[in-house]
Amino acid sequence: MLVVEDQTLLADLVATGLRRESMAVDVAYDGTAAQYRLGLHDYDVVVLDRDLPGVHGDDICSELIGSGSRTKVLMLTAAGSLDDRVDGLELGADDYLTKPFEFPELVARVRALARRVARAVPPVLRHSTVELDAAARRVSRADRTIVLQPKEFAVLSVLMAEAGTFVSAEELLARVWDENADPFTNAVRVTISKLRAKLGDPPVIETSSGAGYRIVP
Repeated sequence: MLVVEDQTLLADLVATGLRRESMAVDVAYDGTAAQYRLGLHDYDVVVLDRDLPGVHGDDICSELIGSGSRTKVLMLTAAGSLDDRVDGLELGADDYLTKPFEFPELVARVRALARRVARAVPPVLRHSTVELDAAARRVSRADRTIVLQPKEFAVLSVLMAEAGTFVSAEELLARVWDENADPFTNAVRVTISKLRAKLGDPPVIETSSGAGYRIVP
């Protein structure tokens, strides 16, 4: 996800809240920085303020749509009249949310847009005795509730959605962490180790040197 908002406190609060929902989030505080990041990364969703310094949010939205990008745009702005909402949607925005807003609604809208980008997966993922409910953010194994940290939950979600296909450490780093993650970090390996310990025996996560990690078929 990319959050583009020139009010730095609000931008950081939104980013922090989305990260707690196990999303990988980058932040840009003006339109110029947003353009730069959008040129580097293929985001699923952009939470985009309209009235930005540098490059206007409307121009960023129009450029994304014109480029054929798969990125979904959620406009988040104080301009909340009917005409404003219509203008934003006609620019190509996929959704429009006015300030002030309730954070659970923002999360729900971002998730809904992300589902339109990603390959469809069931809301509840199951493998053998492990069950992951994405909406309830609940994981259990053999009826035992397992408490996971946000990154652990996100990694397990990716692995279970891939249903036995190997996912490289680099891909996990890109999908679960943000642009500030050190490409040489051992964060993925440490998170996998913690997941294995919490999920217990018999092991459900397999490691293959050079291929990455997968849920045991």
